Amino acid sequence: MTDDDLATRKMQFLYALRSKGVTDKRVLGAMEEIDRGPFVRGLFAERAYEDMPLPIACGQTISQPSVVGLMTQALQVTPRDKVLEIGTGSGYQAAILAKLARRVYTIDRHRRLVHGAREIFEELDLHTITAITADGSHGLPDQAPFDRIIVTAAAEDPPGPLLGQLKEGGIMVLPVGQSDAVQSLIRVHKTATGLEYDELRDVRFVPLLEGLGKD
Repeated sequence: MTDDDLATRKMQFLYALRSKGVTDKRVLGAMEEIDRGPFVRGLFAERAYEDMPLPIACGQTISQPSVVGLMTQALQVTPRDKVLEIGTGSGYQAAILAKLARRVYTIDRHRRLVHGAREIFEELDLHTITAITADGSHGLPDQAPFDRIIVTAAAEDPPGPLLGQLKEGGIMVLPVGQSDAVQSLIRVHKTATGLEYDELRDVRFVPLLEGLGKD
């Protein structure tokens, strides 16, 4: 691929994001800066700039960029925020968050995915990300509370431990619903008087599982 071809693909990539509703300038800037290419390996590397989910290791997927953008936009991250991500996957979402937040903690149950993501973070000089192999359904109590929490796997309901680790005034974005049906992407605001929920759109994610992976 020539430099001109790559530039054209990136321009089309950003246009696709805008056309799907990703309009926040900081989010678009982060997604322009973080190249999706290094996060897509093997047979699907040529499709890194297409707006589609792609398979990665351990039976997981890298979400389509427009969904990553919409979830990030809904999270309303500020430069002062400490963010928790459940589901590291390829590391793409965490890398984008690192351009927007003060600190990012990302958890995945698959050791192989965490190791691969750490290598890319190192290559991209993203030193504000801490990637951990753990059961994400329990969150990260030692670092709580968090200003923002994003979950990239679907649960039937927002997990109680994660809600408990969300700071008052904080926001959580996650897909909810049965794993074999279309899920809803929701945003949860934690206020002084309780939780407020917004339903954003239909999505489809892998299920949020408890325990560690076998790799």
